[in-house]
Amino acid sequence: MRPQKAGAPARSAARKQAGVKAPAARVAGRRKQAFTVSHLDEEDFALGLRRYAKYRDLGMAQATGGMVQAHVIRFVPPCEPQEVSKLHYHEVDFQMVYVLKGWIKTELEGEGAHTMRAGSAWLQPPRIRHRVLDYSDDCEVLEIVLPADFKTVELE
Repeated sequence: MRPQKAGAPARSAARKQAGVKAPAARVAGRRKQAFTVSHLDEEDFALGLRRYAKYRDLGMAQATGGMVQAHVIRFVPPCEPQEVSKLHYHEVDFQMVYVLKGWIKTELEGEGAHTMRAGSAWLQPPRIRHRVLDYSDDCEVLEIVLPADFKTVELE
């Protein structure tokens, strides 16, 4: 039996009474993460999956060993609904979007159409079918996705 430090029983009792859990041990198998920083550089925006969007990778995929992807998406004006409004979904475990500038109107299966403005955030459930309907000329969003390497399935 290990000797207890002075005050240990009192702390344990206080934690139980307050409903606070003891610090968890490091989860086995968790990917190692590295410090990374990404400063804004206009040259970092590059065309990606779609012609109407430029992506700025924030370096999180490399820093997390592929656990997380984070990028800023800058939509290219003008919005051409016939090009952007294609129904699709992403094979992900988690996808969160936060509007940094402008606005974007998107339609999600079972949720209808929503116009998200600067400061709006939404959780896009895994594999939910969705489409972009419209966006402002200055629209920029931050998107965080798990895992970093994911597949987009086009339905139209």
